[in-house]
Amino acid sequence: MLKTNRDRLPIISVQGQVSNPMSAGPKIDCDGTAHFLPGTGGIVFNAKIGGGACGWVGDHIEPGVSTKNRDEKFNAAYNINSCIGNEAKVVSGDAKGAKGFVTGKHGGIENVMVYFEDSVLEKLNHDDRILIKAWGQGMVLTDYPDIALRNVSPTLLDKMDIVASGDILKVGVAKIVPAKIMGSGLGHWPTHRGDYDITMFDKASVAEYGLGDLRFGDIVAITDADNRFGRNYLQGAVSIGIVTHSDSIMPGHGPGVTTLMSALDGKIVPFINPRANLADMFL
Repeated sequence: MLKTNRDRLPIISVQGQVSNPMSAGPKIDCDGTAHFLPGTGGIVFNAKIGGGACGWVGDHIEPGVSTKNRDEKFNAAYNINSCIGNEAKVVSGDAKGAKGFVTGKHGGIENVMVYFEDSVLEKLNHDDRILIKAWGQGMVLTDYPDIALRNVSPTLLDKMDIVASGDILKVGVAKIVPAKIMGSGLGHWPTHRGDYDITMFDKASVAEYGLGDLRFGDIVAITDADNRFGRNYLQGAVSIGIVTHSDSIMPGHGPGVTTLMSALDGKIVPFINPRANLADMFL
């Protein structure tokens, strides 16, 4: 187990609600055609971690249950403090008492996505409140101070395929993505919330890096990407993140990646592990 300061991290409750779906369009594709498609928000019954993130007849589909606090100030705390792998509990409505876990964050709409079992999805509605035991922001790797952690719970960190090798960490990932095809969200800060998108419009790059079968919940590496403080291109940096929403028809958009860790100068070395997915770790 990697040494961290987890014993000093507060476990604090943050609370949101199941969020309503947003407007379905129009969205303009790369050829200038307008589309009206399902998009962010709501309860998505058939898009799940472990399932494909590409090819949906939709745009920026969020798997499972999309949540947010309707007060903007409180939602900032809800979004920033929630970490991937944190326990989530339904605290109102027909599904009261059911437990799941955080699977991602979506910038712009500022939603937090949560996994629940199918039987729970059938009982949820858009007024139900979700309480998250937020634990993880501020965590540091005691022996690797140059590697920044963001949005990763201690629970997830312990489940990840990480091998310590001298002063570097080798991290198992489902895919390795070049920074040159990262789009929407580039330049945004802080990386303690939100995501940025893998653009999927260059077919040669998609084929070269095997991105067509990206899954919700995949842990991926982005090479030449510094995500310590903002989302930035920087040669030699590597960032690790998690695929949190689906692809998109809009230029500059695609499957979203929420940051988990980032470092400069080769301190993170990714290697392929096809089972580097939340579904394989938690279900």
